[in-house]
Amino acid sequence: MTALTGKGPVEEAGARHSIKQQPGNTDKAPDMQDAPLKPFRFADAARMVRAGVPVAMVTIVEVKGSAPREAGIRMLVSADDLVGTIGGGHLEWRGMDIARAMLVRGEPRRIERIPLGPALGQCCGGVVQLAFEVLGEADLHWLDAVERNFTAGKALQRQVPASGAITHGDSHAVIPGVTLHADGSWTDTLVPDTMHVVLFGAGHVGHALVKVLATLPCRVHWVDERDTLFPGGLPDNVEAEASDTPEAVVAQAPAGSYFLVMTHSHALDQTLCEEILKRTDFAYFGLIGSKTKRARFEHRMAEHGIDPARFAEMTCPMGVPGITDKAPAMIAVAIVAQLLQVREQRLAALRAGRTEAVHP
Repeated sequence: MTALTGKGPVEEAGARHSIKQQPGNTDKAPDMQDAPLKPFRFADAARMVRAGVPVAMVTIVEVKGSAPREAGIRMLVSADDLVGTIGGGHLEWRGMDIARAMLVRGEPRRIERIPLGPALGQCCGGVVQLAFEVLGEADLHWLDAVERNFTAGKALQRQVPASGAITHGDSHAVIPGVTLHADGSWTDTLVPDTMHVVLFGAGHVGHALVKVLATLPCRVHWVDERDTLFPGGLPDNVEAEASDTPEAVVAQAPAGSYFLVMTHSHALDQTLCEEILKRTDFAYFGLIGSKTKRARFEHRMAEHGIDPARFAEMTCPMGVPGITDKAPAMIAVAIVAQLLQVREQRLAALRAGRTEAVHP
């Protein structure tokens, strides 16, 4: 059994994503294929700090009215790099300018209130409060704790004073959030990525799916029997495992996992389906294939003792309706869109205090 991770050198976390173009500049923006926008991850912040890269974390801590992004969204800003986005436009440029000025001055933290009106060249009409933190070695204690907790599926809460040491501790929260206090401090509740995707199959669609999932707030466990099919340079949120017993991975997956089955073998697909349906705690279970494949699998699984009442929990065919193109990239986008729909419904249920299952 071989496990591969997408952890790369810190230089790649920044240099390939350089954003140097300012409003009014004639400098050419980075080529989109060479420098895709990388999503924010705390692991990147820790790597940049350890590499000695001066970096600031910008967090939306409060939103009133209409705004491009919600509270809790973050980005990392260094002298000429950007990781993540708080919504783009002039709000983001303003946030980058403030962060870079703080890096020059050595200012540790500040809160900035930014109205999204004509003065900023935006018409959202809301007001956003941004928290700026210049990160250094003293922040590694909580950055490393976040990574440990997230790997274990646990939340963490930070208490961030206007100045002084940041404290943190474990949390049982299931919804992330930021609370801004009158004294300029804030409470930051950090919750693990809401999508733990277990992807069985490293064929064309599997590769296309990983490319899309690499840009999203999720963790991907990519499983296939053939280790030669995994590419090099995996994204940071992807772990590849070459396993002779992929069905054993099903039992080890955390509760709330999103299972995607698309191996090279229909027999293995069926085995995986039966193992997944032995569980009752997954968020999503999708099998690639047609309605005919579904009917055949249901018949065989019923013969093997699987309760037919459970078949409604299996999504096959996968993907949002209305997309008939069978190119791998098209299938991947349709499947990921469906995963995001389920994710949104689950988050809405959690916010409302409900625990019912969600099925597409």
